[in-house]
Amino acid sequence: MTGPFDDVVAVFGASGSVPGDGRYEEGERCGRLLASAGLGVITGGYGGIMEAVSKGASSIGGRVIGVTAPTVFPQRSGGNRYLDEEIPATSLTDRLHVLIERSSASIILSGSLGTATELMVAWNVAFVTGISGGTPKPVAIVGSEWSQVVSDLAVRLETDRSLVSEFSDVPSAVDHVVRALRVG
Repeated sequence: MTGPFDDVVAVFGASGSVPGDGRYEEGERCGRLLASAGLGVITGGYGGIMEAVSKGASSIGGRVIGVTAPTVFPQRSGGNRYLDEEIPATSLTDRLHVLIERSSASIILSGSLGTATELMVAWNVAFVTGISGGTPKPVAIVGSEWSQVVSDLAVRLETDRSLVSEFSDVPSAVDHVVRALRVG
C-alpha cells in the first residue's frame, strides 16, 4: 500500500439491511476498519450494507465510491448520502465489472442472490488471474453464510477453494485484506 486510499476494497452485502438488524452495524464496522487502515471502499452505492459500509468509512474521513445502476434501479434516486464519488453503470454486469476492476480486494458480508453473484465473480476473477500468471486479488467471506456454498462449489466445479478466505468476523476479514495488500 503506497498511501491513504490508493487501494479500495469492494464490500458486498444485502441491500435490504437496516440499522439495528446487526448486519447493518457489521457493515459500518467494516467501513470504519478499512478506512482506519488507509483503504477506500467501493460498494453498489445504494442502501443496506452498501450504505452502512459507506457510512462507516465516511465517519472517519475514508474514501467512499458507489457504483450505481440508475437504469436498472430507476426507483432508487441516486446513491447513498455518504458517497464521495458515484459512478453510474449502464447494467448490472457493467456495475459488477467496475466494482471488481476498481478494487484491490473483496469482502463479502451477509446477502442474497446479488451478493452471491458478486462473490462468484470475485472468485472467478481471482481464479482466472492465478491461472494467467497474475496475483489474484484477495476474496474474503465473513460468517458461515457463504462457507457451505463456497465449499460445495469448489468440490462440484473442481476449483480452488483456497482463493476464498473465510472469517468468523469483520475485524479478522479486514485484517487479512490489509495484510494481503501490504504484502502485495
